[in-house]
Amino acid sequence: MRPSGVALTLALLWCAIGVAVAIVPGWQWLWYGSGVVILLALLIDLWLLIFAPIPKVQRHVAGSLPVGVWSPVRIRIDNPGRSRVRLDVFDHYPAICDIEALPQRIQIAPQAWTDMSYRIRPNERGEQQFAQTQVLIHSPLRIWRRNRYLGSTFTIRVYPNFASMVNYALFATENRLSLLGIRKRRRRGEGLDFHQLREYREGDALRQIDWKATSRLKRLISREYQDERDQQVVFLIDCGRRMLAKDGDLAHFDHALNAILLLSYVALRQGDAVGFLAFAGMERFLAPIKGNPSINVMLNSVYDLQASSHVPDYARASTELLKRLRKRSLVVLITNLRDEDADELRPAVSILRRQHLVVLASLQERILTEVQEQPIQDFHGAIRLAATDLFLEERRQAHEALKHYGVMVLDVAPEQLAISLVNRYLDIKLSGRL
Repeated sequence: MRPSGVALTLALLWCAIGVAVAIVPGWQWLWYGSGVVILLALLIDLWLLIFAPIPKVQRHVAGSLPVGVWSPVRIRIDNPGRSRVRLDVFDHYPAICDIEALPQRIQIAPQAWTDMSYRIRPNERGEQQFAQTQVLIHSPLRIWRRNRYLGSTFTIRVYPNFASMVNYALFATENRLSLLGIRKRRRRGEGLDFHQLREYREGDALRQIDWKATSRLKRLISREYQDERDQQVVFLIDCGRRMLAKDGDLAHFDHALNAILLLSYVALRQGDAVGFLAFAGMERFLAPIKGNPSINVMLNSVYDLQASSHVPDYARASTELLKRLRKRSLVVLITNLRDEDADELRPAVSILRRQHLVVLASLQERILTEVQEQPIQDFHGAIRLAATDLFLEERRQAHEALKHYGVMVLDVAPEQLAISLVNRYLDIKLSGRL
């Protein structure tokens, strides 16, 4: 229980009467009488509030929300009492969320209910919890307010924003991958796995002609092939300190997860299996799985991964992955490579290259480009530009050294990572290198 502003106003009024009585003798009865009236009002109002029925609160919110997207939260409040109730409502949402339209003040008629709603936008992935809803119940005379925590706690899962995957699915259904920037260069009738026989078309290679079927049917018949299926794509995810860098609203690690989910979706649609090994801080392994429904397994396995301040141990991660993978796979290592990491990374990828095809996706930092684009105003600006150019040159040399070890390197901005990975995956499938 706590007094409201009305209680404070009544107290000040009584004090003002006391001052007036002190100035004008003979009016003490007014002070005593007003005190009794105010005291009775306080006690009666408190009594009514204590024994008034407690409202019932139910929160309705989706169990899974995408990060960075506004989502609705609805609260239903029932008034079981026989009199109108006035409430101040504040929902205890997860601390990592932005909100709109809280707190709210509402009135509910006797034995009725009402809905209130507000919007929430999670800014971090993982499991987050709603605490109980806090309600301040006003007394009938509004002298007192009763603080109660009602309803129940509720845990939600905040996932990466997979809207890009949904868009990709819509485009893929209509074979419009080019609208996403994904190049699908299919060579008609060519591939690695036999798909079907069909009539010869202009432009088919002679080696595609099935002479036995041609002789039997008395017309030219071609073999049609498709990209090899039942292959494996395994992500090696750096959860270390390099991935804490942030450009814009999303950290590099969030861009990496979005890219992983998009490529996983594409690979599963191609009939391949996907899996991952996370290292440096958070260590987790998902053995390669296949089938279109497996994207949900992938999503539930990576949604709460977070970058940490740990230093990545590439050699240990590569050795651990080799122990777990028996079949030749496309291993996609996603990190933010610095020149000082190259000496440790080279032996690690050499270990992987013995059995697997390795792609290194190294994320660029936008601030370096911005430094290069800024005009030089003073000596410190010149020193900063020279240091940036030196850093980028050493980084380029580290990438070139890795290419000599047989590693395919993608040096891309974080927002371009998803499309670049899908394009490289499709190129690999078409080339038959895996």
